[in-house]
Amino acid sequence: MSEYDVIIVGNGPAGLSAALYTSRANLSTLVIGKDQGALAKADRIENYFGMAEPVSGCELVENTKSQVKSLGAELVTDEIFQISWNQGFVLEGREGTYQARAVLLATGASRKKADIPGLEKLEGRGVSYCAVCDAFFYRGRKVAVLGSGEYAVHELGQLLPVAGQAVLLTNGLELHAEVPEGVPVIEKKIASVDGEEMVERVTFTDGSTEELDGLFVALGSAGSADLARKVGALTDGRNIQTDEKMATNVPGLYAAGDCTGGLLQISTAVGEGAKAAMSIIKFVRQQKKG
Repeated sequence: MSEYDVIIVGNGPAGLSAALYTSRANLSTLVIGKDQGALAKADRIENYFGMAEPVSGCELVENTKSQVKSLGAELVTDEIFQISWNQGFVLEGREGTYQARAVLLATGASRKKADIPGLEKLEGRGVSYCAVCDAFFYRGRKVAVLGSGEYAVHELGQLLPVAGQAVLLTNGLELHAEVPEGVPVIEKKIASVDGEEMVERVTFTDGSTEELDGLFVALGSAGSADLARKVGALTDGRNIQTDEKMATNVPGLYAAGDCTGGLLQISTAVGEGAKAAMSIIKFVRQQKKG
């Protein structure tokens, strides 16, 4: 497992902007991205500095990727499920495991949210978004994971050694991952998450129910806030809390772009990526001296 000075999770404007600076500062830099991100879906961008003519988001991203690679950064396609600490940050993905002195989370704002009655009301009272954080509280009890992809299966893996029982709920969606043997999969649409003080059950649209002690939400891919929580960083809802230098409360962990909230614009993300890079460069150089 190769160790990098910095790993950037997210290949949008914030992550690529940071990679330009860390690479030019001669830090070994790895950028990990799952796909082109929300920016690549923009057909015309007309409000970005220096663009005399409209440019597509995809073109802007690809141009910057080429620029980053020309400066020596590595870019890989992978989906990160987990971040932990073991003499450096360790990132676990579908394709491999990576290690770095510093990490920048820049996967954009989470847009995956289940509109299920009762889900938001019971957040923190049986509804959780981090299996590695909260599995301990469900020792020997029955839990469910809400999701239908690789991230949901990863969260199941965190829960199975601890919980008494675990079930996967796809909420009517087709399953896109291999589930561990013996784990029940319920593909029925969910009507509500029920409970007075704590989660007690889910009710499906056909009127049937499933008794539960906890429900772990793992929709789509792990967003920046999901990953931040796994290593102890503070979040405010779906946003990561940072200081003015884009540093989280965890030394060596930074965040930039839409995942920090505020103005969701390319210019903001690029600026925050640059600011985070300056902080990372200083941090890594101090680490090497020590």
